[in-house]
Amino acid sequence: MKTNYIIDFDSTFTQVEALDELAKISLKNNPDRQQHLADIAELTNLAMDGKLSFRESLTRRVQLLHANREHLDALIKKLKKKVSASFSRNKEFFKDNSKDVFIVSGGFKEFICPVVANYHISEDNVYANTFLFDEEGNIYGFDEKNPLSEEGGKVKLLKKLKLDGKVYGIGDGYSDFQLKESGMIEKFYAFTENIERASVSSKADHIAPTFDEFLYINQLPRAISYPKNRIKCYVIGDVPHHAIKFLEKDGFSTIQLKKIEGEDLSEAGMILFQDGLTFTNEQIEKAARLKTIGYLGNSKRKIDKNFCLQKGIVLFDDKKDTWKSADFIPKRMADFINNGDTKMSRNFPNLKVPLMDNAHRLIHIHKNIPGIMAQINGTFRDNNVNIVAQFLMTKNGIGYVITDVSRKYDKKLLTELKSISHTIKFRVLY
Repeated sequence: MKTNYIIDFDSTFTQVEALDELAKISLKNNPDRQQHLADIAELTNLAMDGKLSFRESLTRRVQLLHANREHLDALIKKLKKKVSASFSRNKEFFKDNSKDVFIVSGGFKEFICPVVANYHISEDNVYANTFLFDEEGNIYGFDEKNPLSEEGGKVKLLKKLKLDGKVYGIGDGYSDFQLKESGMIEKFYAFTENIERASVSSKADHIAPTFDEFLYINQLPRAISYPKNRIKCYVIGDVPHHAIKFLEKDGFSTIQLKKIEGEDLSEAGMILFQDGLTFTNEQIEKAARLKTIGYLGNSKRKIDKNFCLQKGIVLFDDKKDTWKSADFIPKRMADFINNGDTKMSRNFPNLKVPLMDNAHRLIHIHKNIPGIMAQINGTFRDNNVNIVAQFLMTKNGIGYVITDVSRKYDKKLLTELKSISHTIKFRVLY
């Protein structure tokens, strides 16, 4: 059955509220700028939380803008750089589903269409308000006949569209939830990558911290195989706040602990340690899903790097400067998870690889014994999978190989790669 995707624009497709950003541009030299900006932001939030009618909020915000066409040009340039990260990396999804993706927004077509056009979404599939301009190009209002300028406008619009097939809605605001409440969509996904509104999330069928999560839940093709928000990163001890924020901003789910004694480590995908703490081999043994450890200092005599190597766990630490390590260790960890890079690791072969478009990236960690690469490549051959690129390095009896393959392959390929003798860890990166 066909599926239609109804996607909000402000704070969903983009990281920001466009009218708020337009106000920053248009009010640049206005003596009451700060007060107007505060008022516009408050009006936006009141409407998104369902505490003020959308029509009233929109009318008052537009009146405060003092904007014109030239300001819109500057806004569009800014919005193109502010597309939400998880939407940006899943550009291929929009190309493949261009006829079924609809942008439905209380924003304005004048700035929405130029932004989403880069994602293969045509103007015909954008439903939004339109500005009214005077002869000098100044914005003085909007088309009040447009149902999207009214309270419950998205519900009224979808009733007119009468879309065939299933309809899923993705958004951050109360007007997006109203589609589910009215029965116009089957499922509502509260999008929280940029902002989470408790009044909306509490009513959603599912909370989607990223667009990757939405695609994963619905078993749709996506840029990364496993949503980063599902990768649990344990932060142990007194770790600088900016190091934690970096990992959170990159999309990982962080869990802060004073120590790990007695903690269940079976769900940990990453662990970031304060300098001075110890992680025993017994604890490492319990962390079956652990992919990488970051240590903000010298891990010698604190963590057994060779035991980590034998378990396929990449260790990053800093022998020289504990203070600066809070800046680059989290980045090294993220680069490994995102791209497979092991550059500057303490125990793995140092490998930095380029991102590859139109390919899947598979990582195979194994004992470096004669003939194992022949088995790996023979598995690709037997499954008629074309290798686009391959990167291999070995260290202390461990082989680390990254293989980029063509987009089409049968899932049994993955099962066969995992079952090769002497495999330590295997994962699909994207």
